[in-house]
Amino acid sequence: MKLMGNSEVQISEKDIAIAVPSIVIAVGILSLPAKLANVTISSDGWIPLLVSGMIMIIVTWLFVKVASRFPNQSFFAFGSKLVTKPIAIVLIFLFAIQGILVTAFEVREIADISQIYLLNDTPMEVLSLSFLLVVIYAVSGERAGIFRLNMLFFPFIIFISFFVIILSIGWIQPENLLPVFQTSLSGYMEGVKTSINFYGNIGFLLFYIALAKQPKKAPKMAAIGMTFVVVLYTLLFIACVGVMGNGATTNLIYPTIDLAKELEIPGGFFERFDSVFFTIWVMAIFNTAVIALDVAVLALQSVFKKLKKQTIIFMLAPLAYFIGLLPKDYVEVSTLALFTTYYALILIFFVTLLFTIMSKIKGVK
Repeated sequence: MKLMGNSEVQISEKDIAIAVPSIVIAVGILSLPAKLANVTISSDGWIPLLVSGMIMIIVTWLFVKVASRFPNQSFFAFGSKLVTKPIAIVLIFLFAIQGILVTAFEVREIADISQIYLLNDTPMEVLSLSFLLVVIYAVSGERAGIFRLNMLFFPFIIFISFFVIILSIGWIQPENLLPVFQTSLSGYMEGVKTSINFYGNIGFLLFYIALAKQPKKAPKMAAIGMTFVVVLYTLLFIACVGVMGNGATTNLIYPTIDLAKELEIPGGFFERFDSVFFTIWVMAIFNTAVIALDVAVLALQSVFKKLKKQTIIFMLAPLAYFIGLLPKDYVEVSTLALFTTYYALILIFFVTLLFTIMSKIKGVK
């Protein structure tokens, strides 16, 4: 892959629709069923999952709509017009921090999961560094390459996800899904609060909409991309609870991987299907980590125009590696995940509200 400086690329509406699930779907989906089952009864978790999903589809549409009103302008350019240059710079730094945090978390989680399921004796530091180096390599190339990787990996991720769901159908026990509507109102509210955290990385879209060929179509395509994420999350949750039950799902760290482990391909010619699932899923985690680091670089490049792309990458990557290794155990990794997702959500809701209000005040059409 040829190293490039500030090469830019125009992206189609299809790229935007695929970029949303590529950004949002990552390591979180592997633990989502456990966290949601923990606060709901039986299979009721699909209700808060859909409610929070609907909220995020609307937020995604609004979020992208604001940026699409300034075609081919960078976040720094249209942010300066809406909220003044100093505030735009502060927001850019906040998004850059989010990019570093998400990269750090994805790198740490992929190392954790690899150690648990595949490479038990390999040190965490080596696994993290190996994955991060590949991410750095991808980000160092042309930005067009990132969207090509999204397009390349997406069919595999779709195929393996729905293959797991379809294989699960024969293993689902109806008694695991019934009775329904047993969760209290406070349980549903807690479920919405839990599940909405898994939709939170869309803030990165603000930096890519400037590259859209047809900005007017971007809000609709982004909403379609988020709808796909909601459907996939819901089906995988129902599959996990339907096969393993609410109690067992709650007590697993990564129930989605364990679901793949439980399944058998008819004919019995493939015994370790979970290893195939995990291998494909690394692509989804890789996409998210690459986009997160790339947006952090893109954000800082818009402020420090004289700094080369590679210079910024080699400043940020050690930081992401260090943050990723800070948690000592699973509890601390969960705390890092919680902090990262709350940070992303607060930033998204704040920027969406602020930019929407300022657009109305300034009469932007």
